Amino acid sequence: MTVGVLGGGQLGRMMALAGYPLGQRFVFLDPGAESCAGHVGDLRVGAYDDEERLAEISRRADVITYEFENVPVASARYLAERAKVFPPPRALEVSQDRLAEKTFFAASGIATPAFAPASSREELERAVAKVGLPAVVKTRRFGYDGKGQMVLRAPGDVSAAWDALGAAPLIVEAFVAFDAEVSVIAVRGRSGEARVYPMVENEHRGGILRVSVPSGPAITPAMQQAGEAIAARVLTELDYVGVLAVELFAKGGELLVNEMAPRVHNSGHWTIEGAETSQFENHVRAITGMPLGSTRAVGSSAMVNLIGKMPPRDALLALDGVHLHSYGKDGAPGRKIGHVTVRAPSQPELAERLARVRAIVDAAG
Repeated sequence: MTVGVLGGGQLGRMMALAGYPLGQRFVFLDPGAESCAGHVGDLRVGAYDDEERLAEISRRADVITYEFENVPVASARYLAERAKVFPPPRALEVSQDRLAEKTFFAASGIATPAFAPASSREELERAVAKVGLPAVVKTRRFGYDGKGQMVLRAPGDVSAAWDALGAAPLIVEAFVAFDAEVSVIAVRGRSGEARVYPMVENEHRGGILRVSVPSGPAITPAMQQAGEAIAARVLTELDYVGVLAVELFAKGGELLVNEMAPRVHNSGHWTIEGAETSQFENHVRAITGMPLGSTRAVGSSAMVNLIGKMPPRDALLALDGVHLHSYGKDGAPGRKIGHVTVRAPSQPELAERLARVRAIVDAAG
């Protein structure tokens, strides 16, 4: 079977590497001729709304998915008229607009921070008054890794936020003084079978994910259960097929949903070595109609992102329990160019190994 993938970044690359042992083939569509998925699969270069390229992908692929959530919904719908597309275009549509996303969660009975839309300076002032301060102003579309958002702490900040972000429709959300940022990754197959991975505690810096620890110290069994219930509701409401990531704030033992990603997710990279079945393999299994694999963790593990510059390779590989993944991308400030999975037989030993890896990564800048 041939899997068509919209997007040619590292997520698509790792998806293909997981799918090849299952006998799958991959063809990618991406605007960039140097996209790193092209190192491991057939890369077609073209815009995501190029109907000629889309038609080519639909002819060549038995099933189509995406590794990038800002693919035009119209393109996903165009493809869905000609081939099987998973996750469904509706999931893509909901996730692309923060207001639509928060409205979907609220309608599904899922708790979120208070929010309000704003399309003018006056609406922004009213939305901030409604939500209260401190608050976070975000562009409704295309923000990621901390881009397209500002924290407001005083009434005087509203004008600066409008000047910086007001060229696009906005959403104002209550600022959450969270205890921890966590994520839950789930997968649902064509038959409706669903499985959930252990919840992950995430550490961000500069808006970019730095470290993920499954079953981290802030995560309780009750939080895991609540996270699984949230994921199950989203999967069912959207008639979802594939891997889904839901990012949440943990506050006083309660969970508030921040956002979701209709794709394999950075906070799930640990599953390649740290789970019975990786998120990438399970995504391929789900969209191609295979039975899902176990999501059980194997030992203790953590994931460290490599941002901007590759640390000394040999220094990392000399450490026990370290698995290096380089994406074959040139370094650049803020760019994700690889990750490291750290594994250990116990949590105390994991903490020691993780500290060594972080020291090497931080020293490299």
